Amino acid sequence: MSARPGMWRHWLLAAGACLLFPFAAAATEAAAADSLPALLDVADSIKTSDHGTFVKLLQQMEPQLGQLSPAQQWHLRYLKAWDVAYYGDYERAGGLLDEVIAQNVDPTLRFRATATSINILGIGHRYEEAFTRLDKLVGQLPQTTDKRARLQGLGEAAQLLVAAGQYDLAGQYAEQMLQNLPPGEGPCKGLFFKAEAAYRSNKTDAREQLDQAIDRCVSVGETVYANTLRAELAVADLERGEATQAIAVLMRNYADVQHDGYQTLIAQFDAALAKAHLSLGNLAEARKHALAAVQNSIKGEYTAPLGMAYQVLYRVARKQGDLAAALAYLEQYMAADKGYLDDVSAKALAYQVVKQQVLSGRLQLDTLNKQNQILQLQQALDRKAVEASRLYIVLLLMALGFITLWIYRLKRSQLRFMWLSRLDSLTGICNRKHFIEQAEQALQQAVRTRQPAALLILDLDHFKLINDTFGHGVGDHVLKHIVEACRPLLGARDVFGRLGGEEFAVLLPDCAPDQALARAERLRSAIGTLSPLEGGELTVSASFGVADTHSAGYDVSELLVRADHALYRAKSEGRNRVVATWAGTVPTTLAASEVRQMGASA
Repeated sequence: MSARPGMWRHWLLAAGACLLFPFAAAATEAAAADSLPALLDVADSIKTSDHGTFVKLLQQMEPQLGQLSPAQQWHLRYLKAWDVAYYGDYERAGGLLDEVIAQNVDPTLRFRATATSINILGIGHRYEEAFTRLDKLVGQLPQTTDKRARLQGLGEAAQLLVAAGQYDLAGQYAEQMLQNLPPGEGPCKGLFFKAEAAYRSNKTDAREQLDQAIDRCVSVGETVYANTLRAELAVADLERGEATQAIAVLMRNYADVQHDGYQTLIAQFDAALAKAHLSLGNLAEARKHALAAVQNSIKGEYTAPLGMAYQVLYRVARKQGDLAAALAYLEQYMAADKGYLDDVSAKALAYQVVKQQVLSGRLQLDTLNKQNQILQLQQALDRKAVEASRLYIVLLLMALGFITLWIYRLKRSQLRFMWLSRLDSLTGICNRKHFIEQAEQALQQAVRTRQPAALLILDLDHFKLINDTFGHGVGDHVLKHIVEACRPLLGARDVFGRLGGEEFAVLLPDCAPDQALARAERLRSAIGTLSPLEGGELTVSASFGVADTHSAGYDVSELLVRADHALYRAKSEGRNRVVATWAGTVPTTLAASEVRQMGASA
């Protein structure tokens, strides 16, 4: 099972319900007959399990605000802020939560508001601030006696750490949630985050943990939690080619998702349905669900479902022959995909930066303490001139030097982490984000020197069949061999990157159109001679699309779009060939003899 980063985004589930769902209706009636404070507690307990009733209770209490004590009024304000965030108005919700944190005197409610604000900061891409607040929140856990507040804090820690890729640590916080359940609280939330961490880290029992978490959450009416995990299982089914099964799971729970009204989850369901219908050839259904996913995505946010929806719309438009719409959707997909990948990298980097800042701050504090001790000893030396004190000063100076060296090593470690975040973990070449950055720099240099450039996109032929026949391990082995076969044919200034899956790209600076075709053909021939498995039972080939700056200009997005169109032509004409698109002409396939002749002349 492969992990799909980013599906967690926008969840406000760590602030979940406090009572079991089967008793929510009875508790509501009893509270209504009793007092407003009891009604307030019931509303707090059902905000995720029965959100519709939760909203009605808030509306019912609003006119009677004056009958509540100051502490209860702040509690109501916190619940309103939570509800504002639930519907996606994160900026306003963040301001309301900051008011509760700054002005409320109840430490437990301040703790809860801080936990929810961490979620808001993460959603608003303010990751360093989110992790900084989380570090302080975790430090307050031992002094927090309210078990429900502790559960919420542990949930926020688990959620944010899953987002940063720290799956083992997130699993530990989830396990603490399960071991410290408040009275009347089921294990749904703890199992949810534990299953998420296992799923992301590709643990062998991840599927079993997901199924268990779904069952327990359904049993207490936490449909939002359950359907979040169902969406992830559907995406996993799609990756295994089981589109029909994915549609069945999604449609069986689609009405519940619509009823809960949580936009991000609706977008996840629609995006997965769009991709499933596209794989089955149901273009009308695919387009309908893709448009719905775009409509329900949070405005101004780049998420995995949004990128998936634009990719489906691009594929549908291309299959229907609407090239203008296909081009527009492809550009939107590329923007969403780049924004999403940037966001994933930002979360992981922010965790490392804050982690090292906290450690560095502690080391710097130790350094100041040591310096103060040195000054005090020096003063003592002036008065007493004790030789033993001089020796102690030397030892303290050595300790100071060691701390300085350790801070230096931390800085080097941070720089190394930033470098690794730019590489594709499987092949060692540029990942998509870094390739685009390097290509943009190379094209800017080409503009200044008035040199031509070209961009190649290559896609392995029938790669899904290789994975299905020989397994994903062999598929990864093939991808590594492809990179090793291409490296000797690329120059020091060429930019080589993996766009995703079995698709690669090469930016060739100072390369004329005829030279680009010749070099693409040499790469195609090198790949075609590979035999990744002993005995020759597996051969591979690749299709190439070529675009140049003479016809497409020096914009990397336009070059990628045109090269992708040429690649699509190469695939449709039979694969294992090179196709180029020049301005004012029909894309043409170059015969191998012509390419060899051009390569010789180049």
